[in-house]
This record gives sequence, structure tokens and C-alpha cells, in this order.
Amino acid sequence: MGAGIAEVSARAGLDTVLCEASRPAAAKARERIAASLEHAVRRGKLDRPSAESALARVTVTAEIADLADRQLVVEAVTEDTDAKTAVFAALDKVVADPAAVLATNTSSLPVMRLGMATGRADRVVGLHFFNPVPVLPLVEVVTTLHTSADVTSLVTDFATGVLGKTVIHSGDRAGFVVNALLVPYLLSAIRMTESGFAAAADVDRGMERGCAHPMGPLRLADLIGLDTVSAIAESLYEEFKEPLYAPPPLLLRMVEAGLLGRKTGRGFHTYDREERPGSPG
Repeated sequence: MGAGIAEVSARAGLDTVLCEASRPAAAKARERIAASLEHAVRRGKLDRPSAESALARVTVTAEIADLADRQLVVEAVTEDTDAKTAVFAALDKVVADPAAVLATNTSSLPVMRLGMATGRADRVVGLHFFNPVPVLPLVEVVTTLHTSADVTSLVTDFATGVLGKTVIHSGDRAGFVVNALLVPYLLSAIRMTESGFAAAADVDRGMERGCAHPMGPLRLADLIGLDTVSAIAESLYEEFKEPLYAPPPLLLRMVEAGLLGRKTGRGFHTYDREERPGSPG
């Protein structure tokens, strides 16, 4: 997701720094951005000079200190509270401008918890993009009890005016708006398959052909990543203790087995290399 956010920022004309956990990961992130831009050129969505200019605006690094001069930082690490809290604590020490905005792309975790890991909770906000970021137009802006009004205004203007996204606003509760509605639906589809009531292909075909959904729930779960779906479900269940939010055993086993969906080539469906994220095809 971080590479996608970096790509749309660079395409919007911004000087963009993408920080990964290691140099190999940083190099791979740049390759993913280059492949995505090339794909946009081949599809006629972007001309080649614009793609080359966008890629030139992206600097990749494995050193968080390289973010010191940034005015807006969007964290997009794994959906794990400890990992995200550690990143925010580090950003608080590194980012020089006290007025800089520290945003999180979390899809379900409490934004307040991340803000309290810093000494500037009023400058922390949720900025939740949807995957694939260059394609999907929506961004959720999530404010905490501490987020200042000017920060809310700044990130809303950034998402709409600079990136050309559509914004909806949410309070700081697990799942925000979209995932609080979407994930229980996905979990119901998983339970239906787990019980043997219907095959994955039939579940998806039923919702695509019967309800005019562009993608069935299990194929959508594969696209999101089954590890991400599981993490969101666990966050929802932790906050609300509603049984419909609990991740089904089948989902947990698939995550343990590394069957995470499109990004690994197999989830509820199997995928060719060309269908995996970041592939030139």
C-alpha cells in the first residue's frame, strides 16, 4: 500500500520519499511503482513523459531519518499495533517541523493509540487509502479526540485537491466506515464456504451475477489480502465483542499457511503471476 500512496503522490507532482524497512525492500518498492506506471502507460491512462517524471520524483530509502524534512508522513506498515506504535514514536523524534502532519493508513486500528505514542497527538490523523491506490478514488479521513481542526482540513484538502480523491469522514472507531460494513460481509462468505454450504466460486458468482457486485466477496478478500482481512476482523472483535466480527477458523488457518490471496498466488482462488500485485501485466 505504501508504494501505491507514493505513486499517486508523485503523479500529483509532489517530491516523495518512500521509506521501507530495508534496502532490498526499498528497491522492490521502486520496482513496483515503475511497473504500475508502465502498466498505466500501456493502458493509455498516462503518457510516458508523465510516468517518467513521476518516477523521478520518488526517492526510496531504508533510513527513517530521511523523513526529517517532510510536511506530511503517511505510515503504511503492517496492520499491527506494536509495529505502528513504534513507527509513530520514531517519527515523533525524527520529523523536525512540529506542525508536520503524521497520518496513518491503518484500516482498523485506533488512531488515538498511535497519536498517544507521540508528543503531538493533535497532529496525528487517519488517512485510509484503498487498494489499489492509483485506481480506487476513496480516502477515509479519521479524526481522534485530539486531532486539530486545521489538520483535518489540511489532509482533506490534500486528498481532494492534490490527489483528486473523494473523501469521507469518520470518527475513530475500529473499521471506520467502509471496513465496519465490508468485513462482516466478507467473513459471512468465508463461513459459508467453511461450512461446505457453497463453493468459493459459487459464492462469488452469486454476488456478481445476482447482486451486480463487480467482484465476489472471496475474490475481494483475496485482493485485499487474507492477512489484512484477519487483522481487521480481530480489531473489530476486540473493540465490539460481536461474534460476527470474529475471524473464522478457516481464515486463521489460511493466514498461518501463507495462503494470503492474490499477493501470494493462492487464497480462496488461485492466481497466475500476471494477476499478482506489482506484476507488469
